[in-house]
Amino acid sequence: MLEIIREFGRDGAVLLLGLSVGAAWITAIVAPNTSYDNLSANQAEKHVRELLKSASDPIAVLLFVAAGLGILGGAVVSGILALVAAIGFFTNRWILKSFKSDSGKEEAPGKTQRILAVSLTLLFGLAAAAAAVLAVLGI
Repeated sequence: MLEIIREFGRDGAVLLLGLSVGAAWITAIVAPNTSYDNLSANQAEKHVRELLKSASDPIAVLLFVAAGLGILGGAVVSGILALVAAIGFFTNRWILKSFKSDSGKEEAPGKTQRILAVSLTLLFGLAAAAAAVLAVLGI
């Protein structure tokens, strides 16, 4: 019985980690390239910012669940790495948060914040990929 639970946990972690890596790739690479090809620069900038903000939470939730399943399945290192990646995806909400200017008007974050959010998405997507490999190996 315990072996069945372990297999379920490890297999579920691998599945969710793979899904989160794919979602991070779509969010950080595919969609922004398409946006900049088909939209004006300002529209593409806004679209990418909103995409990163809205996609980071579901990816983080997938990683939290994968971390739990990985630890349940005996892949403790994979679970811890998935947990670190999940926390990293939550940081995109704070990086891309809108702020009030001195005039009281709400302004969107600048280009630097978007570049940082894309970089962190790629970095933590790579961490999720490493966690998936570790989960397959049962580490």
